[in-house]
Amino acid sequence: MDNLMRAQVLVNALPYIKDYNGQIVVVKYGGNAMVSPELKDAVMKDIVLLSLVGVRLVLVHGGGPEINQQLKKIGKESKFVGGLRYTDAETAEVVQMVLAGKVNKDLVALLARHGGKALGLCGMDGRMIEVEKKRSEVDLGFVGSITKVNTQVILDALDNGYIPVISTVAADEKGQVYNINADTAAAKIAAELKAKNLILMTDIRGLLRDKEDESTLIPQVQVSEVPNLIRQGIISGGMIPKIECCVESIRRGVKKSLILDGRIPHSLLIEMFTDEGVGTMFL
Repeated sequence: MDNLMRAQVLVNALPYIKDYNGQIVVVKYGGNAMVSPELKDAVMKDIVLLSLVGVRLVLVHGGGPEINQQLKKIGKESKFVGGLRYTDAETAEVVQMVLAGKVNKDLVALLARHGGKALGLCGMDGRMIEVEKKRSEVDLGFVGSITKVNTQVILDALDNGYIPVISTVAADEKGQVYNINADTAAAKIAAELKAKNLILMTDIRGLLRDKEDESTLIPQVQVSEVPNLIRQGIISGGMIPKIECCVESIRRGVKKSLILDGRIPHSLLIEMFTDEGVGTMFL
């Protein structure tokens, strides 16, 4: 790319930069984009760039593969019920150690390496996330259901120029630590912040009309269409809770929610700074 083309790219991005300047965007980071070193590096560069051009970006992360690895090291089998990790007392300790410790601080360090100013947080900091035991037909152990999100600590970080990096562990009134689904946490945080966008990074192209054909991507969905898409079986399985998070965030004031293909390098920039995008947008 020559200098003229570089200049043209920047000029073309100007309307999008203007639109997002000063706006809050919540990104849930996970999937292959979190495992692949190359993709992780690309995502962190995108986040730093977005922050430097004035986007008030909040990064919410999971860390399932790292939790699985640590449990394997101590001879404990990972167990899932309805897509959620069964979390006994020992697993809860591992989740806290891995998410609020290693994964969170690794991301903060990587953002710093690329020139970002990040602050690692978890749901327990400033009582950001208040939880109770999740009610379900099958006991999930210490899996939490969010009862309240207190955004002050997040806003304080943003107002002081930091990128808040949030791991999804929290404690109840008695101090018991709970594991929280990262998609759910990101949606509730975005709603409380009245974010412009909620972006859920995944390992899939987006919502497909035919699950076996990535060319059948549905680029845009109205929330009113979702029940019918579920009845048709187009939204099914693990996509249902993800899309329910998108719908909830829209109904609570978020302007746009997106399921984004994290396997594509710089997918955040493509989605936010071009007309085409690379995922499915919910409005």
